[in-house]
Amino acid sequence: MATDTILIIGACGQIGSELTMALRKIYNNVIAADLKEPSEEVKASGLFLRLDVLNKVSLYEVIKKHQVTQIYHLAAILSATGEKNPELAWRVNMKGLRNVLDGCIDNGVKKLFWPSTIAVFGPTTPRQNTPQWTVTEPNTIYGISKQAGERWCDYYFQKRNLDVRSVRYPGLISYKTPGGGGTTDYAIDIYFEAKKKSFYSCFLENHTRLPMMYMPDAIRGTIELMEAASEKIKVRSSYNISAISFTPEEQAASIKKCIPDFTIDYAPDFRQKIAESWPESIDDSVAQEHWSWKPQYDLDAMTKDMLENIS
Repeated sequence: MATDTILIIGACGQIGSELTMALRKIYNNVIAADLKEPSEEVKASGLFLRLDVLNKVSLYEVIKKHQVTQIYHLAAILSATGEKNPELAWRVNMKGLRNVLDGCIDNGVKKLFWPSTIAVFGPTTPRQNTPQWTVTEPNTIYGISKQAGERWCDYYFQKRNLDVRSVRYPGLISYKTPGGGGTTDYAIDIYFEAKKKSFYSCFLENHTRLPMMYMPDAIRGTIELMEAASEKIKVRSSYNISAISFTPEEQAASIKKCIPDFTIDYAPDFRQKIAESWPESIDDSVAQEHWSWKPQYDLDAMTKDMLENIS
């Protein structure tokens, strides 16, 4: 295990920055790569490279030079940002993935992780307990690119025998990095604002229920998926994974248990429509069955931990 060389592309993002640190506790050779400037923690803990995933030549050079055996490809344009610049979102999300898939095949990389999202679902998807296999008619460029990405991953497994693995992340909540332009980012911002001024103005309506997950669960689940025996991984498009579903109102009530004078108001913007096209809760029984996925945090446990850790 320690002999593997891991490349994390998009290592400075919300998931990447925490995943890098978690993997560096397990593996000796973990290379963080991004176009953005890394945090001091990431920079001090190991090798960091500037890398544009759209530059195939540079990508291949890095893989060859460092004899990379596993890639975590996290670089993407998220939902709200993608709606403002669909052309860029499609190019980064789609061409970036194709470059990485080809990079694995052409350079002997054994294993690839690529994240999908609940945004692959759309208004025609069953919204309660959304099953693993169901209608996927996304109506955001982010969701469309991720849906296409799932098909590419499955294709490279079927046709090229690439050991590619994926999960459909719900909204991810973390105190270490701010949100990166997603529709579920209110669920992060609310904690920072609660701590700062005991007030938050939410860009979604009070009753908007969405599936969420605390970052420690997401990181642990991602590594567990990648370390599971190959024969256990029977879904090569992307696994549903789930933890907690709640509304802004329920989250505010959870915060009030720790900060009694906290108040919230609601000023829905264009993200409300995106949220309404996504599931309210996710059925992840297939992931549970195949590789023993199980979350550890509920809403109140997450709230307590978030508020304790936000400085």
